Amino acid sequence: MFTDVEGSTNLLHALGAVDYAQALAEHRRILRESFAAHGGVEVDTQGDAFFVAFPTAIGALDAAAQAREDLASGPIRVRIGIHSGTPHLTDEGYVGEVVHQGARIAAAGHGGQVLISASTAALVGTDGLHDLGEHRLKDLAEPIRIFQLGAERLPPLKTISNTNLPRPVSSFVGRDREVEEVVSLLEDGARLLTLTGPGGSGKSRLAIEAAATLVPKFKAGVFWVGLAPLRDPALVLETIGQTIGATDGLADHIGERELLLLLDNLEQVVEAAPELALLVETCPNLQLLVTSRELLRVRGEVEHVVLPLADPDAVELFCARARTEPGEAVRQLCRALDNLPLALELAAARASVLSPGQILERLSGRLDLLKGGRDADPRQQTLRATIAWSYDLLAIEERRLFARLAVFAGGCTLGAAEAVADADLDTLQSLVDKSLFRHTGERFWMLETIREYAAERLEESGEADELRERHAARFLALAEEAEPHVHKNPEEWLERLEREHDNLRAALDWLETSGESQRALRLAGTLAGFWEMGHLTEGRHRLEKLLSGDGRPTAGRAKALAGAALMARQSGDAATARLRAGEALALHRELGDAWGAADSSVMLGLAVADEGDFSRARQLFDDSAELFRGAGDEENALFATRLLGWMYEELGDRERARAVHEDNLRRARALTNKQIEAQTLGALASMALERGQALDAVSMMKDVLRIDRDRERGVGLQTAFDLSRFARILALAGGAGAEAVRLLSSAETMRDEIGAGTSPWLAKVIEEALAVLHTQLDDAAFAEAWEQGRTLIGDEAIALALDSVV
Repeated sequence: MFTDVEGSTNLLHALGAVDYAQALAEHRRILRESFAAHGGVEVDTQGDAFFVAFPTAIGALDAAAQAREDLASGPIRVRIGIHSGTPHLTDEGYVGEVVHQGARIAAAGHGGQVLISASTAALVGTDGLHDLGEHRLKDLAEPIRIFQLGAERLPPLKTISNTNLPRPVSSFVGRDREVEEVVSLLEDGARLLTLTGPGGSGKSRLAIEAAATLVPKFKAGVFWVGLAPLRDPALVLETIGQTIGATDGLADHIGERELLLLLDNLEQVVEAAPELALLVETCPNLQLLVTSRELLRVRGEVEHVVLPLADPDAVELFCARARTEPGEAVRQLCRALDNLPLALELAAARASVLSPGQILERLSGRLDLLKGGRDADPRQQTLRATIAWSYDLLAIEERRLFARLAVFAGGCTLGAAEAVADADLDTLQSLVDKSLFRHTGERFWMLETIREYAAERLEESGEADELRERHAARFLALAEEAEPHVHKNPEEWLERLEREHDNLRAALDWLETSGESQRALRLAGTLAGFWEMGHLTEGRHRLEKLLSGDGRPTAGRAKALAGAALMARQSGDAATARLRAGEALALHRELGDAWGAADSSVMLGLAVADEGDFSRARQLFDDSAELFRGAGDEENALFATRLLGWMYEELGDRERARAVHEDNLRRARALTNKQIEAQTLGALASMALERGQALDAVSMMKDVLRIDRDRERGVGLQTAFDLSRFARILALAGGAGAEAVRLLSSAETMRDEIGAGTSPWLAKVIEEALAVLHTQLDDAAFAEAWEQGRTLIGDEAIALALDSVV
């Protein structure tokens, strides 16, 4: 185990020498107690880092978990790396490659993060671990697989390569020549390469293997984008943006970066092909590797047809999966299955109870029956016949569950399968054993080709509408459970909603098409807070479409109107935000919903404030705070009151504004509302700077950024706003011009990646900062600092801000 303190220099500046020394000593005490409690031996200590050896992997993991928990309440954040192996023992201590690997793993992490190598994960099991995929580490020749203790969302690891390629569980058999051909086409300059072939022919696996080979070649990374759950071509570019960290302005985000995107299962949204071709033409160093059952038929496309496996490779694949020896019966079976990889895997799943000859005998009748089909690729008919044969061999309860599970898009948890499909664990396990269902971590899922077949069986069962209703009810309940927590505990709830985003989309689609438009409006309005944090384009598109389709004056419409106002404002469209918020307020009042009226008053106030009508906004915020308190919601009353103080500032009543903010800060701290505490401190910092108290202003803004870091892990929208405010304060205070430029640039990049617009008040903050900074730095120094800032991720930008001195 290796441990290290994150941001020790910044922490020293923030705490001062005396307090920092005390915090460091307490951190050492906590770590040493956790080491000792689990058999750890301290090998070496340098500064604030430890190198510890443990007799067991589980002991090291338990020590790390205990240390992280015990350090959580203190100011010091420690990154921990654990690796298992046999080092060389010398008189000076341990040396060898395993020591270097452990140190590199620890260095790749962030404060509060525990990283575990694959060798350690193999010893402790993967329960409670989150697979972060393969990464290349400095000075190590081969990529290594890294796991994280817990599933919390943190910034990307600090590794050489940047990739999210899936890590298939099963071995890759055959196709070595095909991998070389695909790699060669991309290396020779193919900008848009499409792998075509029927479902089950192995396009996705071939593409993943080829892309993995190319990871070291692309400086900006290799990213897999799964498109199977999508049905709306308009969402393809946004899904790509979400994957690589850019929502709007995708072409600007990619720019000249050397990037490979693997777009998997494009056929059902192939109408997006012209936009993809334009993206490739706009970004000179972007290459696309696409899997599809049909060609995109756009300019610049290069096709690579994925053929069935060669006979020897097909036999090798079947024998590897079936754990049997090759023979004539195996060769005949493979040929009968057209050497299709998925068909072979499904057949091999039966090898535990049937010999290859018996499998061939039972399959032959169905295959002969379907060979005459003229409306589909014969290989596709073979695959369907194989899936049908596997389905026919299922027990009645297995067939029923198999069909019901098709209702889930993007997989499901065990709890969701039990609640929606009446699943029981034994039947689920049986479907997994038969290769009709997959299991990764805590989620179950189907290959898209198999899910298509299961969906047909669901339609035939007569249960489809009932299952989709239960599915929609389940995910509407999840959205409503998450709604009040999304902004208070974004790390937990945004990750949970992100995992279920495809199911939420499917629920919305079904509610809309089945005549349940009111519930669709309710669900879409409920998801507005989630969409705001990274899916603005999709959220706005869905809300406006639903609102245009059902104009009845209901609570569902009122909620969707408020959500649409939020989407519009965060996209920089104040006029639409004002219109939608005004409609929401009027409808909530008509329905007698005081809380809804208070919420809509806030949104309308923000919209008219963006347009410069501060007097009307002040009244709306005042009304809203009173309504929230009348409804017993002190948390939202704090938010409305903070905005009220902002309006007093804009109207020139500085003393009244300061009094309102200070009272609100006291209330927020009493309720431990960190969000309002940070926002109010930011307002007071700006006012302190106006009074000439630059040091106080900087100190308060550093407190704001510490809160942002703890709440959002340095990657949220509020962090982007606060970095801009801090940059303005640094600029006006003087003495840290280059740091201020970097922070402005980083904040702009973060907003672009989230898809957020620039509101008038933020534009004013940025304009004031830039006007001063251009007088402090010459053009060359400004440009250099701006370019440096574009590369800073959230935590790095916060660290720079906390380290700044005026």
